[in-house]
Amino acid sequence: MTQTAKKNVLFSAILLALCLVIGLGFGEAIIRIKNLSMQNYDIEMWRYAGELKHRSDDPIMGHEHNPSSEAILQSVKIRTNAWGLRGPEVRDPAPPRRILFLGASITLGWGVDEDKVMTSLIQQKFKDAGQDVEVLNAGIGNYNAERYTELFFTKLKDLKPTDIVVHYFLRDAEKLDAGGGNAILRNSELAVTVWIAMQRLFGENGPNALEDHYKKVYDPNEPGYQAMQASLQKLTDYCKANNIRLTIAMVPDVHDLKNYRFGWIHQQMADFAKQLGVPFIDLLPAFQGLKPEDVWAMPGDPHPNALGHKLMADAIYPAIANPN
Repeated sequence: MTQTAKKNVLFSAILLALCLVIGLGFGEAIIRIKNLSMQNYDIEMWRYAGELKHRSDDPIMGHEHNPSSEAILQSVKIRTNAWGLRGPEVRDPAPPRRILFLGASITLGWGVDEDKVMTSLIQQKFKDAGQDVEVLNAGIGNYNAERYTELFFTKLKDLKPTDIVVHYFLRDAEKLDAGGGNAILRNSELAVTVWIAMQRLFGENGPNALEDHYKKVYDPNEPGYQAMQASLQKLTDYCKANNIRLTIAMVPDVHDLKNYRFGWIHQQMADFAKQLGVPFIDLLPAFQGLKPEDVWAMPGDPHPNALGHKLMADAIYPAIANPN
């Protein structure tokens, strides 16, 4: 190849690379402008991971909330206190009764204003009843039973709650990877959009995909299921040893509440709670028969909205109102 030909090849390669960079930059700009509406559930969850979470030193937890932070996500302000809990600062000194809710993004109240989240509504019910009770929300997105139990033992035990409510969702028996290792996915909305599209294209699909998924998750031989049971057993043992009242409140999957197909999981968890000797609140009756548009935070986001949180608060409060 002549020197001129080599120069032409090099020039063409540089030009192609430059066009690719410009094209990707333009695509990134278009995606970011489009997502300014905060109506893209996946991108808002991605922003949540970047703005309100940090990688945990504990590999079991994977990530934690940034303390004393706030962000507008899906058009809702989410603030954390010095403990990384959603809501105001923890009272000091502690009141006679302190109830700590453990859970994931539903517990956090994703997509719901703070004053309309289940824990805030329960707090108000105690206030209206003239009881000096503090209700704390330790929900963190993308957590499971293993993670929020680990969070309690490593970060929140010093809160010395008198009560703990495990706000259990069907996904809490899944095995979760730590994640967060891909720099491109951490920083590019375009890359995240493409990755999500590929996941949906090549992932599990069909009318029975969710049911098949949960059947696998709740196989007694699955590592995630075993970790869930071991974590809740450990938490139960600690609570019994320290006179802490422990309750499990189970949240239904809200994809299809008219023809609900996961009652067997609720029964499985009720049996496990009985084995642990722990009170069990099934929240399915409070949601039964509702349509997705009645209870979803927004189209494409299957988190309970303000109505869903009110229904949960109304069902949980009577069960925990009387400490005896």
